[in-house]
Amino acid sequence: MIEDERPCFVISIAARMAQMHEQTLRSYERLGLVIPSRSRGRIRLYSHRDVERLRQIRRLMDDLGVNLAGVEVIMNLTNRITELEAELRNTREEMEREIERLRRVLAIQPRIEAKQ
Repeated sequence: MIEDERPCFVISIAARMAQMHEQTLRSYERLGLVIPSRSRGRIRLYSHRDVERLRQIRRLMDDLGVNLAGVEVIMNLTNRITELEAELRNTREEMEREIERLRRVLAIQPRIEAKQ
C-alpha cells in the first residue's frame, strides 16, 4: 500500500492536522467528500491523503469562499482530471512501445527483402 494511502490517524488527530472540528470531518464523510477507512472496531482511520484532501476542502471554503456544493464539484473534477492524466500517460506509454516495436520491425524488413 502506498504510504500516503495507509490509514493511520484517528479522527481527533486528523481533525487537528486539518485544523477542523471532529464533527466537521463526520459531516464531510456523510457528504462523501472524504471517506476514511475503518478499523475492525469501526473506528475511523484517516490517511495522509485524506488529511491533505481535508486541508484542500478547508482552503477552498476559507480562502476562496466556495460552498460545500462547489467544493464537491471541484473535488470531483479534480479527481476526474487526475484519472484522465493517468489514462493519457498510460496510453502515451503504450503508443511509444508500439512505435518502438514497429521501428524494430521496419529495421528488419529491408534486410529480409534484400535476401530475396
